[in-house]
Amino acid sequence: MPSTPTPTPAGQSATPAGQSAAPGAGPATLAAAADDAVRICHDLLRIDTTNPGDGTGPGERAAAEYVAAELDAAGIAPTLLEAAPRRASVLTRIAGHDPSLPPLLVHGHLDAVPFDAADWTHHPLSGELADGCLWGRGAVDMKGTVSMVLALARHWARSGVRPRRDIVLAFLADEESTGDLGSRFVVAEHREWFEGCAEAISESGGFSITARPEAGPDTGRELRVYPVAVGERGTAWMRLTARGTAGHGSKQNPDNAVATLVHGLSRLASYRWPTSLTPPVAALVAGLERELGVRIDRSRLEEEAARLGQLGELFDCTVRDSANPTVLRAGGKVNVIPGQAYAEVDGRFLPGHREEFLEVVDRLLGPGITREFINCEDAVAADHEGPAFAAMADALRAEDERARPVPFVMSGGTDAKSFARLGIRSYGFAPLLLDPSLHYYGMFHGVDERVPAAGLGFGVRVLDRFLRTY
Repeated sequence: MPSTPTPTPAGQSATPAGQSAAPGAGPATLAAAADDAVRICHDLLRIDTTNPGDGTGPGERAAAEYVAAELDAAGIAPTLLEAAPRRASVLTRIAGHDPSLPPLLVHGHLDAVPFDAADWTHHPLSGELADGCLWGRGAVDMKGTVSMVLALARHWARSGVRPRRDIVLAFLADEESTGDLGSRFVVAEHREWFEGCAEAISESGGFSITARPEAGPDTGRELRVYPVAVGERGTAWMRLTARGTAGHGSKQNPDNAVATLVHGLSRLASYRWPTSLTPPVAALVAGLERELGVRIDRSRLEEEAARLGQLGELFDCTVRDSANPTVLRAGGKVNVIPGQAYAEVDGRFLPGHREEFLEVVDRLLGPGITREFINCEDAVAADHEGPAFAAMADALRAEDERARPVPFVMSGGTDAKSFARLGIRSYGFAPLLLDPSLHYYGMFHGVDERVPAAGLGFGVRVLDRFLRTY
């Protein structure tokens, strides 16, 4: 695998620590923090925090204790909160030097999805450094980002650096399930920590995708598109139940619950949801056209997304609603028709589409199938034209002159939905410089998840610059 590309700095000189208008410290100044991020990431990847969603995992307690110890060692007082046995989160606050500004929340999660180690090149709990990358479950989702934030906070504390505004750090449990034992818990039971916070940053944005424009002044020149998340689709996880008449498997049964359920699921799975461009996704499409020197046909967005590859993935799931069957359960014996059958569906909907989405789902499922929510949360959005987005874009461009920041909307969901209940608008901004051979979305919940060590150093520098200037 090729090594991680080296960004071209903008050449700005470092300025005295603690000045609110200062750009981020230079690469040499933050070299130790970058090394610290690699060390912390290695250690966190070796801690099993897999979250199956049913309460059977090891929990986040060990990782939370590790984070708390790293903060404490740097003189930053941590608060460890446990929503249930082994399900722990860590909160802390770093004082800025401009109390007139609202605090900024930086949140990340400590849990990760399960894995099958037999499928991996390097064991997913090894944290092994190979081919310039740290390998392990959670490397990009999102222990790498947690490591960058933690290393930067430690660097500030030891260097006497203060950000412009107060920073609230939240390292959370249970994001890979409903957040009931993580973000929802701290929002409901410890909301005083977030008093005054208007904005937040977290996962799934600020990563690089290498591209070569087809037209314009940069034709053929390697550029890097950095999508910054400014929203998420709404979430509708649903449990479906079909009820019928139980009986012998050899007899005709027009009231077969299994048949009723699978016919409804077939209609749902084969439905082609219409496309709709929300303002931030329209801004993304226009930004890609501008940076790539191409025209994107709005009448055939699915085909255009496929044509653009990784860049097309930024909008292919966020121009429409979706409903994917994921779990199916029925019966227990081949010659017995069960009286009930069950399924679970992962539904996602665009902002403002909730009622319309559910009406279509009910129509497609048809009579005989009832649904209930496992989890239902509205879509969230932040301002893609405001000062926060501009500051993130400036920080990326300052560390990489080839950076081309664009807004995008996440197809999935994060803890941002929990903090939206407090009126906090979250951006996906976890800056990461990737080698062109690394497929960011392909590693999310996938096999051989890994994060480039040099990319973590880049992220530390970008976060430092953003958090000290915004």
